[in-house]
Amino acid sequence: MRSDLMKKGLERAPHRSLFKAMGYTDEEISRPLIGVANSANQIVPGHVHLDMIVDDVKAGIRMAGGTPIEFSTIGVCDGIAMGHAGMKYSLVSRELIADSVEIMATAHPFDGLVLVPNCDKIVPGMLMAALRLNIPSIFISGGPMMAGSTAGKTVDLISVFEGVGKVKSGSMTEEELKLLEDCACPGCGSCSGMFTANSMNCVTEALGLGLPGNGAVPAVHAARRRLAKSAGMKIMNLVMKGILPRDIATLDAFKNAIAVDMALGCSTNTVLHIPAIAHEAGIDVDLALFNEISEKTPNICHLSPAGPHHLEDLDMAGGIQGVMMEISKLGVIHPESMTVTGKTVGENLKGVKIENRKVIRSVEDPYSSIGGIAILKGNLAPDGAVVKQSAVAPDMLINEGPARVFESEEESIEAILGGQIHPGDIVVIRYEGPKGGPGMREMLSPTSAIAGMGLDNSVALITDGRFSGGTRGAAIGHISPEAAEGGPIGLVKEGDIILIDIPEKKITLKVGNEEIDGRKRNFNPRPPAITSGCLARYARLVTSASTGAIFKG
Repeated sequence: MRSDLMKKGLERAPHRSLFKAMGYTDEEISRPLIGVANSANQIVPGHVHLDMIVDDVKAGIRMAGGTPIEFSTIGVCDGIAMGHAGMKYSLVSRELIADSVEIMATAHPFDGLVLVPNCDKIVPGMLMAALRLNIPSIFISGGPMMAGSTAGKTVDLISVFEGVGKVKSGSMTEEELKLLEDCACPGCGSCSGMFTANSMNCVTEALGLGLPGNGAVPAVHAARRRLAKSAGMKIMNLVMKGILPRDIATLDAFKNAIAVDMALGCSTNTVLHIPAIAHEAGIDVDLALFNEISEKTPNICHLSPAGPHHLEDLDMAGGIQGVMMEISKLGVIHPESMTVTGKTVGENLKGVKIENRKVIRSVEDPYSSIGGIAILKGNLAPDGAVVKQSAVAPDMLINEGPARVFESEEESIEAILGGQIHPGDIVVIRYEGPKGGPGMREMLSPTSAIAGMGLDNSVALITDGRFSGGTRGAAIGHISPEAAEGGPIGLVKEGDIILIDIPEKKITLKVGNEEIDGRKRNFNPRPPAITSGCLARYARLVTSASTGAIFKG
């Protein structure tokens, strides 16, 4: 066993003594030692209940003959960090989480790992660590939050974000917003729509590293606790059989995950995280692969913010396994891929049924014949940009208008809520990329303000930053190269005409080549504003969003 490195033989008597100082018996020490990475804290709604989930995981490990050893990781609540300097630290935390799990599982060589994340950067951070370490691993998320309800209407966190703009525009009172604030998030779990946290938990299941149900079973359902116990038992099977994360997360498995991503209409952040996770497995997932799979995979689910459904509806309709079963009819799922069940994807899908065709449509009757995400390129984004096309109004799929240029998120919000943005405008927010931010903030506040002001069907937004999975509308992010790296978004001037053509996968700055070349010669990118601490180090090390914003070297 791998843990023998710290517990077996005469020379390890001091090590065993330290285990006994914590109350471990000889019998416990002799068993396989399973690290349990618990990201519980009291600032993230998706994590506030994870101690209970971890207790169930540990019970499962003990039932199957192992000894669980719990350790912790950090976690940022993107919703609470949104709209201020705190959001600069969200993406950075992904790398710190991956590093911390690597450190804990190498300094203390566990025989296997159960990783218990739930929200935005914790899931990809732990996935990166699992593939980097490549020891038997299984994921069990804390599960999605239930949707809220007020005045007979289903609501969620995005309803509150958009409510701010509605109050500013006069279409909602402050009293109505307060009622919404009190009802939108009814309890623990990752926010209830197909936002980044739930997108990544669904991707984990589709990738084969989480058990069936990992992505959609609600946090408050007893089925989530049973799933946690099953995960604890299954890790012992993976350890005994020597099934490793890289045996599961092959290129075909990543293609499965991207296909599910497209069918669900997941967060655009998956385009940032999937390449970074694959990189840890030594697999190159190019942005072109997303468009290639999107062309073959219909969008068959419209979950919030794209539509009225939430994760609880998806769970009752058949969950991720139901989605995989449905799109497998088109040959976009690789059934031979191994999963943490010890069975292949094809074996897992036997007997799976879809219970609600309003939530999971058939491939013959999709919302769209192509997937939920598109990668755009053009002279404004030579290395690519990303849009959640399933959440874009039909009239905005092709859009041309004057640029309204802002050097930060805060400047744009002030202009939007101040009534300075008009129908037909294209809001440009730059110096918010991985290096320029630094930290690549999510622009949920500006997009929610646009929607709340009633402009989501007439105003587009482009940025070298990124978007929350809760963003809807013509919001194009990850513009690469970013402004701080000398990218063309840094050359845009107020009033320049920009053409967005999502069906053709193009984004174009309609300025002559001579003029662009002249601007380039006189362009000196603004250096990152933060020059100390982890953000300064991040700005020096981080690569482009087009390569997953991983670290250099």
